[in-house]
Amino acid sequence: MSHQFLTLLHVAITGALLLAVVQLALNLAVVPRLRKVRPRGSGLPRVSILVPARNEALNIEACVRSLLAQDYPAFTVHVLDDHSTDGTGEIVRRLGLNEANGGLLKGADLPEGWVGKNWACHQLSEVADGEYLLFTDADTIHAPGALRALVSLAQERRAALVSAWPEQLTVSLGERLVVSLLPFAGALFYPHFFLRLLEAYPGLRQWVPVRLRRSFGAANGQVILFERAGYARVGGHAALRAHLVEDIALGRAVASRMGEGLWWVNCDGAGMVQCRMYRDLEEVWEGFTKNVRAAFEGGLAQFCAAGVVQTLVFVLPFCWLLGPASHLEWAGCEVGLVLLLRVLATVGLGGSWWSVALHPVAYGLALAIGLNSWRRSAGAGVRWKGRLYQVSHPSEQGELGL
Repeated sequence: MSHQFLTLLHVAITGALLLAVVQLALNLAVVPRLRKVRPRGSGLPRVSILVPARNEALNIEACVRSLLAQDYPAFTVHVLDDHSTDGTGEIVRRLGLNEANGGLLKGADLPEGWVGKNWACHQLSEVADGEYLLFTDADTIHAPGALRALVSLAQERRAALVSAWPEQLTVSLGERLVVSLLPFAGALFYPHFFLRLLEAYPGLRQWVPVRLRRSFGAANGQVILFERAGYARVGGHAALRAHLVEDIALGRAVASRMGEGLWWVNCDGAGMVQCRMYRDLEEVWEGFTKNVRAAFEGGLAQFCAAGVVQTLVFVLPFCWLLGPASHLEWAGCEVGLVLLLRVLATVGLGGSWWSVALHPVAYGLALAIGLNSWRRSAGAGVRWKGRLYQVSHPSEQGELGL
């Protein structure tokens, strides 16, 4: 490579990182925080808490106990046992939920064309009687005021969907390295600041191109509170039955209808909700392999472009530190900016400091998972919870709320 080309590349990377610092600072300044709210009188909307569970014996007891302990006056808890073989259903019965009181459902056989979690959530939604539906994963633990805080935020922001991003509990090194990239990615790449402007000034929404609106949508399936009417308007989980990343698809379905008055909020749930997504590197690898390529839906060009840009911006500067001395000044500046981004995101939204200290390893591992996700998605399919799925284009999954 010519010296001129390398200089231009350094300028581009440094410029991108400086813009990233500004964007991250703006996002962290406006990201909503889930906070405990004072109990108030009667009249609160009834909430149906819905928990899909497949082989969750390690998690389900702590999850259900935390849900039953909510300081909210009107809610029910429903758990769907999706053909578990590890005693998940028996644990739920022991906690007082059973088939007789409707708190425990036995999942029906998975129909062709459905992803297991989407089918489980759809079945749960059909028995729910609340004005709000709280879909939450079996590996979450909720503080007693979490439900009240979620409903309060939804009403305050007039949101059809509120999604909380829990504090991610990480134990093994693989979890700490990769899972801790979630708050970093959510703080940096999600347009919190721009969406806050659109929320504060609804008249601006008409200027957002229709095709662009949907790209702003996102949610975290670990904690999704849906207003029942909004859930019905986007078609619920039935409209995205084959989508492997149903939370992203739900957020996009709501975002696509922002011009019709639907709105959504992603908030920091740390302090109110905890989650341990995976328990070792093998689960981290398998879980993110399922999600990464599918999150880009049919956009192979976007998937590839994202991988190339992130490699250049977040990994290449560390490689240059080992190169010729002529690169060291540029590389030192770039590495410093990358680490500044990681520190700001970790202070603001949490994560493991091991992931910050070993950033090139963490990001390299994440990129390797992305490549494996592309390989598996283009070939035999991705595997999760003992089931094999093919990654399909959105057009094959119905309208997704469009």
